[in-house]
Amino acid sequence: MQVSLTNTLTGKKKIFVPRVPGAVALYVCGVTPYDYAHIGHGRCYTTFDMLYRLLNKLGYAVTYIRNFTDIDDKLLTRAEKEYGNKFEYTKVASRYIDAYTQDMAQLGCVVPTHEPRVTGSIQEIITFIAGLVANGHAYVVNGDVYYRVRSFADYGKLSHRNIDDLKVGARVAVAHQKEDPLDFALWKSEDPGTFWESPWGAGRPGWHIECSAMAHHYLGETIDIHGGGMDLIFPHHENEIAQSEGLFGVPFANCWVHNAFVRINQEKMSKSLGNFFTLRQIFERFDPMVVRYYFLMHHYRNPLDFAWDDVESAQKSYQRLCKLLASVDAALVTTLAALVQETAVAQRHVIESMINFLCDDLNTSGMFGVIFEQATAITAHPPLAAAVKAILQQVVGLSMAPLAEKEQVVTPEITALLAEREAARAAKNWALADKARDHLRELGYEVQDKKKL
Repeated sequence: MQVSLTNTLTGKKKIFVPRVPGAVALYVCGVTPYDYAHIGHGRCYTTFDMLYRLLNKLGYAVTYIRNFTDIDDKLLTRAEKEYGNKFEYTKVASRYIDAYTQDMAQLGCVVPTHEPRVTGSIQEIITFIAGLVANGHAYVVNGDVYYRVRSFADYGKLSHRNIDDLKVGARVAVAHQKEDPLDFALWKSEDPGTFWESPWGAGRPGWHIECSAMAHHYLGETIDIHGGGMDLIFPHHENEIAQSEGLFGVPFANCWVHNAFVRINQEKMSKSLGNFFTLRQIFERFDPMVVRYYFLMHHYRNPLDFAWDDVESAQKSYQRLCKLLASVDAALVTTLAALVQETAVAQRHVIESMINFLCDDLNTSGMFGVIFEQATAITAHPPLAAAVKAILQQVVGLSMAPLAEKEQVVTPEITALLAEREAARAAKNWALADKARDHLRELGYEVQDKKKL
């Protein structure tokens, strides 16, 4: 069995072949822990969790690295705001790393092989930067170190951009000391005696260098798969390529995999736009397994237009799936090839079809389609049902446990909204009635009007 993946670098889907037979080196960019994880994080890490599970069940030995950017301008700003001291950033990071770990566990994500923190990788980062300075890809100015972008001939190959057409990102102020506005920081100087000492003075790492250094430390000069959200393609992943290939002269990653954005009202989810939901907010209304199922109902490379009604529909679909397989105990999956062989010949095509969809660029929607199309055959054959449930639990990562009924507590706010809606309906003020109903729905309450006899 082979898995095909769409490589962002080429824009084409092809059979994945690891560098070392039987082993896979997988690196996925992690979070900057200055706030709670949002639904974009949830979609990303659910996608790569399933890829990790799939590769394992295909028989590969996978080393999965997902980092924490626990030193960053955002963390320093948050620490200054909360504690009045930017050097308390470690408290901020620890709090949100703990929260993130809890959120990922609720989503059913397996703990990666290693979860390195930038603050624990400083020596590797300094060594990496020193190598770039030595070979001319980086330069030092007043304690800052910058990457010389035009020294790397292939810059722009991942994002398919021409270097002469690029503009400096509005998020980063152009430093007058740079040789070129496109050059980016590898090391940021700080006051003597603060942060970390380096050959260039006290300072801290720039954002992009950390992933190059940690990927090299754990996985070597060339890795098999590098993943993350599409928002990281430029400049983060483009800069990682420039750093790593600039130092080692070999391809940094053989396959780049990116999941598409989560959108709200056709716009990319963003705090600045105010269309932002944390996973914890979603979990208040929906079981985390419903949320995972909702993510996986959509192909990872297609934009996901988030809507509460769609999650409601996903919940009903997931409940149906759980009921379909409630009476069987899942089989133990050693490898997917073994599972196919253990399934009766007459029903083997169902399992093979499910696996083929998963191996075809993680086509989860196609896989779920097979289950619902073959529901009658699955329920008629308990061994087949057990095999289907095993794939859903151990490869797709769904618990398949029946959803617990949530007790609805009618608060004074809910009572007031219901009264407001009834008054509006009595006055035939349908706009106000609809507004109250929508507010109730946002709070997790669905209002059903009974027909009068």
